[in-house]
Amino acid sequence: MLTSIFRPESKFRAFFVSIATFAFAYGLYKGVMDNYLAEIVGMGEFDKGLSEFFRELPGFLLVFVLAGLYLFSAENIYKIGALIMLAGMTMQSLVPATRFMVTLAIFVYSLGEHIQLGMRNTLSIQYSKEGRGGLALGIQNSVYQIGTLLGFFAVIAVFLIFGKSSSLFRPIFAASACIIGLGAIFSTRMNAKSATDKSKRRFYFRRKFSKYYMLEVFYGARKQIFFTFGPYVLVLFYGANAMIISLLFAVSAICCFIASPLVGKVIDRFGYKIVMISDTLILVIVCFFYGFAHHLFPKNIAFLICCVNYILDSVISLASMASNVYVQDLADSPEEVRATISTGVSVNHLITILIALFGGWIWHKLGIETLFVLSAILGLCNSAYAATIKVKNRGEK
Repeated sequence: MLTSIFRPESKFRAFFVSIATFAFAYGLYKGVMDNYLAEIVGMGEFDKGLSEFFRELPGFLLVFVLAGLYLFSAENIYKIGALIMLAGMTMQSLVPATRFMVTLAIFVYSLGEHIQLGMRNTLSIQYSKEGRGGLALGIQNSVYQIGTLLGFFAVIAVFLIFGKSSSLFRPIFAASACIIGLGAIFSTRMNAKSATDKSKRRFYFRRKFSKYYMLEVFYGARKQIFFTFGPYVLVLFYGANAMIISLLFAVSAICCFIASPLVGKVIDRFGYKIVMISDTLILVIVCFFYGFAHHLFPKNIAFLICCVNYILDSVISLASMASNVYVQDLADSPEEVRATISTGVSVNHLITILIALFGGWIWHKLGIETLFVLSAILGLCNSAYAATIKVKNRGEK
């Protein structure tokens, strides 16, 4: 099946093995991180927003980082990202649990993660056969979801076996670092050399991609609210422990694993424009219940409703793959796809770092209701802008 989607001469098998390994390490890390910050480091909603500012800052800086790496192939940039991730996770397992040191470790790990993020999408499209880009991205997302799912289940198992002890956080970070090291070893088998791209020496802005950049701004803002504050609402407001949060993430990963190839097929079958627009109705419903469930239902029922809506948001976020296919449709070469997606990641993060910084303040001063109403409004803006896209016929540039 995979050979009908990916070019046989590409290193897609080694690529997917490494993705699954890094995703497993991320599942361990993500499964306990929110509780670690709340219970051990003592971060409130504003502190969480501040730490998230530094976690997202590498995404904005990505285009400058790639400028220094423009002579490297996409495969080698992917490997460099792995080594930086390893350094950050090793720090997280060793540094004192102070706001400054923990945030510094988050920043280093995130730098490597964001370097890999742009390369994962680029390599998926680059390794795919013509007209199979959407499905290739969907499969990549599914492989990543499998890895994170195993990580979340591992966290659940650890807490079931050893109890809900805060002393388990650091060993889990150390295990994650070891697994990242294993992923880095797997990635060395990706010995193909994609063409270097001189456009990475600068911001790759082209007028024909202007709508893509704007869509990345809207999507980045709307995504950041849920990614940063969705789980933290469950931890701080509803008192969810690390095992419950990991279980929620696991269920979310299963749903995304199932839905990701389906979304990819929908993008290939019906087009990216329809997918970009159609997820808004669900998003508005999700945001409404996430922000107002505690006003409408008893707290335990409201908690369950928020969990369901968190999963729904994760699934509809898969529609963001459509923007990468949109870029492929407009681009004149694989190198232009890579440069544009990398710049798009930085444009995306220009707004996410601001949302991360001020989202905690909005929650603290105006309540979670206002925070998620803002997310719904941004989603509506994203779809309204996507509606202005003029879809070109295949082969037309």
